[in-house]
Amino acid sequence: MDVLGAWRAFVNVSERGSFTEGAAATRVPQSVASRRIAALEKHLGEQLFDRSSRGAVLTQFGRDMLPSAKRLVRLADDMEYEAEQAKLSPLRLAVPGIVPVRDLARLAAEARQKGVYLHFHTAPPAERTELVRSREVRAALIAVPPGDATWSVRLGLAGAADLPVQTIYIETLRAGRAARSSPRRRIWIQPEDDVPHIRDPMFRIRDAVGLQPAQVGVSATLTSAVAEVLGSADLLLCPAGQAQELGLHWRPVGEIQLVRGFEVSAAVGTDAERIRTRLRHPIARCLGAYDQA
Repeated sequence: MDVLGAWRAFVNVSERGSFTEGAAATRVPQSVASRRIAALEKHLGEQLFDRSSRGAVLTQFGRDMLPSAKRLVRLADDMEYEAEQAKLSPLRLAVPGIVPVRDLARLAAEARQKGVYLHFHTAPPAERTELVRSREVRAALIAVPPGDATWSVRLGLAGAADLPVQTIYIETLRAGRAARSSPRRRIWIQPEDDVPHIRDPMFRIRDAVGLQPAQVGVSATLTSAVAEVLGSADLLLCPAGQAQELGLHWRPVGEIQLVRGFEVSAAVGTDAERIRTRLRHPIARCLGAYDQA
């Protein structure tokens, strides 16, 4: 028996003095309202309405039960309203600071259409993981190796000048390949890529091809890295979309394939699954990523 539906029908019928009007207020056919009330009477062991009278006349038992029934219906209505409001409360999501405002705004708009209201907190990789652990955010797009990722972004090298080659080989940056008076070209790793699965392979390639330690370094900020690149022949490790946004010329790396991997982490598992299932493709567009599915 639909207990709440039965009490709702009882309240509406009693307030209107008519099974027809009460059923309409309950948004069910009259026959359904009558069956629900009859089932409720059977369950309670007493009649709520006097069937010998014309119209819907309450018995004494029905009059005694009416105040409690009204409280129950009001409480149910309040709970439904609060549930709808809870759905509208923002889900605080930590995201990479490299994502342009335009793309975050588009993600937020698409999320609203899918019933998810996002509030963004931008942070570097290590901080995003800590924000989830400390529950300062409900979820985060964290940096993970590509094998563990839902979203992946291929990295390459970008410079200020248009590059005459289709692929950049890191070994061509060796000091012996340039005039002695020329400064050694460097590769800058931005903070978003200062993670072991990207930084460490870059250092290993640097050492393997004979570059100086200072020729591959981690920049304190993306802004300072781009400034170095714009003022020299240095290169920035970045995806093609970011290079285009920064006005740089991008090429893939010859010796190694480096990939940013992203996964959603949340303090509550249902939040992670909701983001992953409802927003998989919008997040891929926001990150400039290809989906691993």
